[in-house]
Amino acid sequence: MEEEYLSNEYFMHQALIEAKKAYKRDEVPVGAVVVANNTIIARAHNLTETLNDVTAHAEMQAITAASNFLGAKYLTDCTLFVTLEPCLMCAGALFWSQLGKIIFAASDPKRGYRLYKTPVLHPRTVVDIGILQNESELLLKEFFQQKRSIGT
Repeated sequence: MEEEYLSNEYFMHQALIEAKKAYKRDEVPVGAVVVANNTIIARAHNLTETLNDVTAHAEMQAITAASNFLGAKYLTDCTLFVTLEPCLMCAGALFWSQLGKIIFAASDPKRGYRLYKTPVLHPRTVVDIGILQNESELLLKEFFQQKRSIGT
């Protein structure tokens, strides 16, 4: 029996489900999944407010969960799907994990790693951008509009 190949859109949709979990927890709605061999091995979303930890970004949580699942610190054969471009901190962690591929939905023009115009990802990491970009951007805009309207 031939194994069904799941699309990049499917996996990014799963990351968006994680982002919506963050939104419900009053966290910035960023979600991530790590995929190996066409299977999700880690799911995560922002937990910075919940854990009172500035490093508890979705990507950091996903790296830790995937490494624990694999019993290895390197994620060379894995793909990270994340709803927002990683920040410099997360890009550094992704460098050290030697992630095989990263796919992010929305660019982050204020805090994304690409602002620094230096190679912060591992040289073998492949990057793809824009899958379900509109959905991710809408969720983020809604979250920040709500924050501004209630003044928190």
